[in-house]
Amino acid sequence: MGIQTKSTTKEICQHCIKRRERRVQKKTREIISNIPKDFTIAVEDESIFVHDVVVRRRMWIPKGKRPIVVTTGSNQKTCVFGVLSIDGRQLFRRYDTFDRYTFLDYLKKLQNKFHKVILFLDRAPQHYRSIIVRKHFEENKDILRVEWFPKGSPEFNAVEECWKQGKDDLLVSRYYPKFHNLKKSITKYYRTKRFSLDITKYLLRNVT
Repeated sequence: MGIQTKSTTKEICQHCIKRRERRVQKKTREIISNIPKDFTIAVEDESIFVHDVVVRRRMWIPKGKRPIVVTTGSNQKTCVFGVLSIDGRQLFRRYDTFDRYTFLDYLKKLQNKFHKVILFLDRAPQHYRSIIVRKHFEENKDILRVEWFPKGSPEFNAVEECWKQGKDDLLVSRYYPKFHNLKKSITKYYRTKRFSLDITKYLLRNVT
């Protein structure tokens, strides 16, 4: 038996990750092909927004001028929860924090909107470690079925694209004098923006 190098170990780990992703996708394909009556499929995620300005590395300025960027110096944060469904519906809500209590509150809003749903989640601690969240899943298992994304595979979640678009539109070279100005803009943006993303294309995207 030879000595296993670091590069070989890394290649083996990547192979294991891809194999696990393909296994999860096979199950996902089966779920999509056999959606139970009155159920829909949805993907969920959260993102943190920081009260500051995001500056692009490349920007147009007059020749001979130096760019001036006003920043807030603030570390205040807010969180947005988002869901996209296979039938084109969406639900976004802003919270001051991301913890088991806000996640549980959002789950209830999600169930009020979608009623019966197969929900794809990542393994954030707030999603599965909390006793109250696990209890909620158990008590609602007939109408709320949870499927887990492969670990470290955000590319399968269409909501990630919503965060990218939102931060480009809301934060890049934009100055908000007060934190509440930012929160108001985020709330309005995600309540009115229609993303029109096909979550199936993300869930079943090719794994190379």
